[in-house]
Amino acid sequence: MSTTSPTHAGPASPVSTQPDLLYSEEEAALRAAVRDLLTDHCDAARVISRTESDTPHDPSLWKALADGMGLAGLLVPEDRGGQGATHREAAVVLEELGRAVAPVPYLTSAVVATEALLACAGGSEVLASLASARRIGALAVPLHTAPGASFPTVRAADGALHGELTGIADASAADVLLVPADDGGLYAVEADAAGVTVTGQTSLDLTRPLARVTLDGAAGHRVGDAGPAVRRALRAGAGLLASEQLGLAEWSLTETVRYLKDRRQFNRPVGGFQALKHRLAQLWLEVVNLRAAARNAADALAADTADAGDDADTAVAVAVAQAYAGQVAVHAAEEALQLHGGIGMTWEHPVHLYLKRAKADSIAYGTAGAHREALAALVDLRAP
Repeated sequence: MSTTSPTHAGPASPVSTQPDLLYSEEEAALRAAVRDLLTDHCDAARVISRTESDTPHDPSLWKALADGMGLAGLLVPEDRGGQGATHREAAVVLEELGRAVAPVPYLTSAVVATEALLACAGGSEVLASLASARRIGALAVPLHTAPGASFPTVRAADGALHGELTGIADASAADVLLVPADDGGLYAVEADAAGVTVTGQTSLDLTRPLARVTLDGAAGHRVGDAGPAVRRALRAGAGLLASEQLGLAEWSLTETVRYLKDRRQFNRPVGGFQALKHRLAQLWLEVVNLRAAARNAADALAADTADAGDDADTAVAVAVAQAYAGQVAVHAAEEALQLHGGIGMTWEHPVHLYLKRAKADSIAYGTAGAHREALAALVDLRAP
């Protein structure tokens, strides 16, 4: 948690440790810059056309975000080749990427893979390449894996890796894969190396494709221990995913309100009907609560300086955010689709992208139920 100064100075004054849920001026400026870029280069028509192609990722948009704006290295300290920012800034970026359902591997490379490498002593070269956007990384752990849960590994034998891992997000766009092995190590594997096969899998979210990674005697460089690295990576991924879900929910609410103000029926705006007002008011309350939970998780992650991200307050903040975020994002997208009427049911309207992303996000890095169970254990309120 962030620490604020006591109201009255003096040695006997208590120190308040309240989370900072507000956006700083720097974060607001970052938001404006990212939103302007996405407005120009990530309109709905482009995203839909990408999903209809064999290359759902947008390399030019990724280059503009990661290389042009330096966003790939936000979480990496300056002495390790990054920008030296915090999870709060990364959360702002993810909010905007969620608003645009941007088809870029920011969460998987700039957050999850980067956090895994930050917990490793031997991954400095790979980390620097991700921070500078020269390469894209992906943690080879199934997207549905919750923080602290067991995860599959491959077999390490005579310096080579053997095995298959499924449900790996953005593996098709990755240059380097971070693969956990049964010897307890985390290995950096070049995606185009001999013995590595990446095969696309059917994914509900067309903007964040999944893949099967098959290793048949592939060479890998051990960068650290898999346990703490994966734990730290998944916790950061789950915590900051809430900010992506917040951006998605805010877009759904904002666009639905705008549409209902313009759409007229019986010679009056549809949004004027009381039943719809009640639904929008309820959705607004849910989004406001989600913003508080997401900001709390980002602030806790930013304040957690433990190498493995094992701070109890951080674990609680992440669990609370993910226990709530999924259902709100899905509800917001469902309401957007229904209240847009017939146009919302068409492929050409982007609302279906938001609903698919929301549904996929609701099981990414652990379901709401898994996070509720984790939260119950953390605060010692297990079911009888």
